[in-house]
Amino acid sequence: MTKEELITSLKKIVKPYIQDEDAFEKLSENTDFINDLKINSANLVDVILDVEDEFDIEIDNEAMEKMLSVKAAMEVITTKLKEK
Repeated sequence: MTKEELITSLKKIVKPYIQDEDAFEKLSENTDFINDLKINSANLVDVILDVEDEFDIEIDNEAMEKMLSVKAAMEVITTKLKEK
């Protein structure tokens, strides 16, 4: 899966939870889920559950704590997909 495909998938997953449309339109690797997209912590858990379903992976608590930005999420997803 390419970086672009991964970002596209993440955009689809986070769209229902965002509070800042402008930041969403500019979403990049450097986008922070909480500070930029204004996703609250409860919805961040939903995002992580959706990521697990979308990619058929299991994200442990340690990895979950790191998934605060697009780049961190991409790293976790890529690592988990390689472990499958």
